[in-house]
Amino acid sequence: SIRKFIQFQLTVNMVAVIVAFAGAVTEGQSPLTPVQLLWVNLIMDTFAALALATEAPTKDLLNRKPYGRNDSLITRIMWRNIIGQAVFQLALLAVMLYFPTLIPFTGLPKDKSTWTPTQLNISQHYTCQTIFTCHIFH
Repeated sequence: SIRKFIQFQLTVNMVAVIVAFAGAVTEGQSPLTPVQLLWVNLIMDTFAALALATEAPTKDLLNRKPYGRNDSLITRIMWRNIIGQAVFQLALLAVMLYFPTLIPFTGLPKDKSTWTPTQLNISQHYTCQTIFTCHIFH
């Protein structure tokens, strides 16, 4: 339904904006490159559109009365789901952004000031892949 689509889009966009803004403010640059942000947007919009287009109508859905004119488009349960999922994803992404050396097998030095441009790209790649994974399994 359209409410599921809206819930997914709000969660995805809330997380992307907060990560980009917080990373830019605290690290001095965005944790994602512009191309990575475009890919996140493109892929997540595609998944949301596919989910919306491929949901089969059910008898219950067709027999349900329409929502009222004054009903909220986003319910309290939806806000709870959006905020809960966003907090989970932001916590995971905070580890990737601020403590990437805690992740095994990255090979990144503990002191971020000594990172080479290649090591910075590796960290950005891990952050981008974490965003994709969070949104795919959302």
